[in-house]
Amino acid sequence: MVIDMQKWRCRKCGYVYDPEEGARGYKKGLKFEDLPDSFTCPTCGAQKSFFRKMRD
Repeated sequence: MVIDMQKWRCRKCGYVYDPEEGARGYKKGLKFEDLPDSFTCPTCGAQKSFFRKMRD
């Protein structure tokens, strides 16, 4: 089974959320879609809605 581990980029600062690395306060392996709506960019504080899925 293939699990979608797509990376997402913050449009405000360029930070990349990589599910394989996780983020401060969030465990590794957590898909971006499964992050709470209250998630903010750990670099610039942008809301989750500022992130866009990166193309392969």
